[in-house]
Amino acid sequence: MSIVAVCLALIAAILHASWNAFLRTGADRLWSITIMSLAGSIITLPFLFALPFPAAPAWPYILLSACLQVGYSLFLVAAYRHGELGQVYPIVRGTVPLLVTLGGFLFFGEVLGPFQTLGVVLIAAGIMSLSLGKTRAATSSILFALTTGLIIACYSTVDSRGVKLVAQPVSYALWVLFLFGIMITLAYIVTRRGLSIDLRAPATWKAAGGGVVAMLAYGLVVVAYAYAPAGLVTAVRETSVVFAVLIGALVLGEPLTLRRLLACLIVAGGAISVSL
Repeated sequence: MSIVAVCLALIAAILHASWNAFLRTGADRLWSITIMSLAGSIITLPFLFALPFPAAPAWPYILLSACLQVGYSLFLVAAYRHGELGQVYPIVRGTVPLLVTLGGFLFFGEVLGPFQTLGVVLIAAGIMSLSLGKTRAATSSILFALTTGLIIACYSTVDSRGVKLVAQPVSYALWVLFLFGIMITLAYIVTRRGLSIDLRAPATWKAAGGGVVAMLAYGLVVVAYAYAPAGLVTAVRETSVVFAVLIGALVLGEPLTLRRLLACLIVAGGAISVSL
């Protein structure tokens, strides 16, 4: 696996865990993720036409990815309603590596070597083990989190193929982010009968800042797909669960148990194996 892809995926992991921590602490999480996404659309707009326009074959992938990310956001908000960051996030992310790898194998013929396969299994096992124990999240949160992970696996598989159909990977990512922000804003307006944005409120600018972080996290992963198979990039990116657990403990005051520490080591070992 390319060193460039590893670095991009690891940076994305840190950024991804950070914006999830911000979302978890929000009072109205649906409003927060809508403002985050809308901020991404506004930021990407000036750059859309500065890069090569995606070719026609890539547009079904771009549109499908944007739609899937709206569903992902809605289910993620529902999962955080009754679960902690250190509980929900591992379930969400833990289901992704195996599903993406399986999707790449079944539909696109991507084959992993023994070390990569072992790494994906270790990462998934370590992440999922973080969510076990007496203090696990409510059943409803677990179900929403599992569904969120499935949707992530779907759009990750779509992106891994779509990005190979454009001349510039960044162009693909920008169009997906732009359309996603517009779609989720329209969904919010329809469900809440309007969208209130107070530019003088600190919460608005915090959400916008979270949107910038989320946009960078997604864009780095899409670019990484151009350098390595989807299963490998996604597996390394899933080390974000380690950062999420640490952020949950150090910033949000969530428990950091021996079980969680051991699971983090398993995840790290899996990432190293994937990189071999």
